[in-house]
Amino acid sequence: MSNAKELPNALAHQTRDKANHDKEDNMSTLKEFAMASARPLPVMLLLDISGSMGTNGKIDILNEAVSEMIETFVGEDDFRAEIHVSVITFGGQEAKLHLPLQPADSIKWLPMKAKGRTPMGQAFSLAQQMIEDKSIIPSRAYRPTVILVSDGVPTDDWHGPLDQLLNSERASKAIRFAMGVGEEADNGTLNSFLSSNEARVFHAHEARNIKNFFKWVTMSVTTRTRSATPDMEVNLNPNEIELDF
Repeated sequence: MSNAKELPNALAHQTRDKANHDKEDNMSTLKEFAMASARPLPVMLLLDISGSMGTNGKIDILNEAVSEMIETFVGEDDFRAEIHVSVITFGGQEAKLHLPLQPADSIKWLPMKAKGRTPMGQAFSLAQQMIEDKSIIPSRAYRPTVILVSDGVPTDDWHGPLDQLLNSERASKAIRFAMGVGEEADNGTLNSFLSSNEARVFHAHEARNIKNFFKWVTMSVTTRTRSATPDMEVNLNPNEIELDF
């Protein structure tokens, strides 16, 4: 008799186990589908790492701000958009690709070091080439966000490269942010990069304000991923986000 009673119980357990297993499989399939269908949302950082960024702890705080931005992006899980990040540095004799464009959750951040001059024009050229290259940023990607940070004056020819960036087919549509660090930042160049009467350059008069700027930009990007229309620019008022500009 006990065996007769145990049999229905065993079948019930098997049924529940199968149901739970099927539920997990379905959730896993849905997650994989969401990841596969999410469109890339590129975020490209153009960062000044010239020698002057090594003073007053600026480069250290910049490294921390970028690392924290990436960590926040990793926490964003949305079926519409997957945030990809790239970092172009300009310092010394040339601009370099410090971090190739890739999903935020695959990044292992390597700190930047400050050195040399300020070849900003080369950074503009490299950014324009990357944005126009569909093997790097596919056609299905959302409008990229391009962020420029500098504490000085360009030491190379930047007018031509910036014109090409602002007027190229795809790069011209990018959402742009700019921050000047310290009193020596070239406000004219940063304003030209924005190329908009409505946009404004943010100023970090102290190194700690660098993190405030990145917090504001991070919230602007993550708000887009949660929006029904991630291709649209989000206008957030930094005064409403309790920042210390």
